[in-house]
Amino acid sequence: MGKHSTRTTALIISAVVLLLSVCLWSLVIGSREVSLDEVLRALTDPAASGTAVESIRLRIPRTTLGLLVGLALACAGVLMQAVTRNPLADPTILGLNSGASCAIVISMAFAGLTRPSQYVWVALIGGGIGAVLVWWIGSMGRGGTSPLKLTLAGAVLGSMFSSLTSAILLPRIDVISSYRFWAVGGLSGARFATILPLLPLFAAGMILAVFSLPGLNALALGDDLAVGLGSSLRRTRFIAWSAAVILCAASTSLAGPIGFVGLVIPHVARLITGPDVRKVFAVSALLGPLLLVSADVIGRFITRPSDVEVGIVTAILGAPVFVALVRVGGKGSRSSAERRTHAHSVTEVQP
Repeated sequence: MGKHSTRTTALIISAVVLLLSVCLWSLVIGSREVSLDEVLRALTDPAASGTAVESIRLRIPRTTLGLLVGLALACAGVLMQAVTRNPLADPTILGLNSGASCAIVISMAFAGLTRPSQYVWVALIGGGIGAVLVWWIGSMGRGGTSPLKLTLAGAVLGSMFSSLTSAILLPRIDVISSYRFWAVGGLSGARFATILPLLPLFAAGMILAVFSLPGLNALALGDDLAVGLGSSLRRTRFIAWSAAVILCAASTSLAGPIGFVGLVIPHVARLITGPDVRKVFAVSALLGPLLLVSADVIGRFITRPSDVEVGIVTAILGAPVFVALVRVGGKGSRSSAERRTHAHSVTEVQP
């Protein structure tokens, strides 16, 4: 137990150091590479000017957005996998990516929207509508909300939204050319003017997520045992679902539908910490930003002076990582010993 705790602490400290290093490189690397001295001057001297300083100050909101979106997607992935008990859950299962995409296409085709600052609010509304519909359909019928019904509702609505999006796009070549840049998912258009209005949403989502964690820990043991421990299944699922929707909607609206972060990071965190949802959530909140900012730096470095959007890099990095996780049992399956340990940790914190 002591060795495992020491190993976990060492890994977390290493991840913190890596995250700080990656953030620094995110300010250094771009179409114009700058020195560390210039980065320090740009950050500490408001009166500093010059091409290098301006380049660095343009990269600050991009790095900030990478941290926010990585945090939100990773934490939302933990919540979705816990609520649905589906180790493959990510924003797609909420109907959020497909709902946001459909809303963007409709706004381009019929409202003439062309600016990314306009897409933010349209994607937020579309993603929210998709997630609400998934919850509503998944709550219908005998027994109310269940992981299976939520998963099926997300799959069906996702297919429906995707088909509608394709039907609108196919006869409109001009809309396809505009839409594809948003659909790839990226951080290149980051501006504080669009990030700041959505900060309250990120904060609200994280607060709700933290409140849902004790209930999700009990929920992992099964509905009957969770009820026996005094947990309200409906309340826990609703709070966690709402938190995941808010976090994913805010992220998708700002950066587009970025994949694999919400899918892979919870599995990596679970390998480090074990099955306790609270610990998985905390470590995912660190690893998510690390993955996304690293992917953005890699995308800027390999094709300088042009960029490869971060959504492409995360897909390229995420696919082999996920395959490796599956091979070592990272699909969320737990041994009976792990389940007993998890049950014991949960009963200790229940009133």
